[in-house]
Amino acid sequence: MPVPPLASSFFTYVGDNSDSVLRLAWGHVWVVALSIGIAVVIGVLLGVLTYRSPLASSIALTVSGLFLTFPSFALLGILLAILGLGVTPVVIALVLYALLPIVSNTITGLREVDAVVLDSARGLGMSPVGRLIRVELPIAWPVILAGLRTATQLVVGIAAIAAYVNGPGLGRFIFSGLSQLGGANATNQVVVGTLGIIIIALVFDLLLSVVGRLTISKGIRA
Repeated sequence: MPVPPLASSFFTYVGDNSDSVLRLAWGHVWVVALSIGIAVVIGVLLGVLTYRSPLASSIALTVSGLFLTFPSFALLGILLAILGLGVTPVVIALVLYALLPIVSNTITGLREVDAVVLDSARGLGMSPVGRLIRVELPIAWPVILAGLRTATQLVVGIAAIAAYVNGPGLGRFIFSGLSQLGGANATNQVVVGTLGIIIIALVFDLLLSVVGRLTISKGIRA
């Protein structure tokens, strides 16, 4: 069966530009991984510090939620004016966008720990820090991980805008293609960037699913 001309053109373009595709795909992966890593540290810490206080947790959720109301181009434009072109404004923007699902799920997960379990831990002489590390966080981890997966999918998509401030990632193909609509390879560039981002999102989600299988006890999964 003959290959459709559009598909043939696409595969030819990918083959001819495989080095650029792989380089920008790797850039997309590492900027997302870095941003999510920072967001997890900040988000879980905020959740841990505020989940016992309704007022403090409400403030944390409101502030982290406000960042999602900023259009990505506007936020990057502000950061660009302050920090200049490059990776730094991209990472900061992605961290801010990733915070809400992580903070929200950390607070929810910790609040859902059964009081009977906590009483048992106190009865065993565990300190508050010991209870948090050995009891509360492990029980809350499935909920926290769900927030992490949501944040990761969100950030993978938003990272495409990194090209706006000369950051890394597959967004460069999308922006380049859109700026040359009607040109010979404009459509190929947009499709390469879009499909690459979808594949990266699926790979991240698969990896986090595996992390969940390895880190969540069977008793909690059941």
